[in-house]
Amino acid sequence: MILTIRVAPRASKPGIAVEADGTLKVRLHSPPVDGAANDELIEQLAEAFGVPRRAVTIAGGAHARTKRVQIDGVDERRFAAVTAAWAAPAPHQRQGPHRPRR
Repeated sequence: MILTIRVAPRASKPGIAVEADGTLKVRLHSPPVDGAANDELIEQLAEAFGVPRRAVTIAGGAHARTKRVQIDGVDERRFAAVTAAWAAPAPHQRQGPHRPRR
């Protein structure tokens, strides 16, 4: 499976999230120097999808924030199951002014 991923290096809190448009955003603690951020990206994705590090390769954008990453051994069903937990909750919608009960 090939994914398009947006990377945020030097993040204070590393993690993975699904943006509103469906793109994966990976926050990395490492700076984008000497491939440190790419190594951390591969490590986070391998751990998240339960595959060995050798199954995750950067297919394009090695020096860009938007990358194409290939993950071997992950099908669409497994991808959906894993990313469901990362999806941002829907914003709270108010129905109108709050009226206290009497």
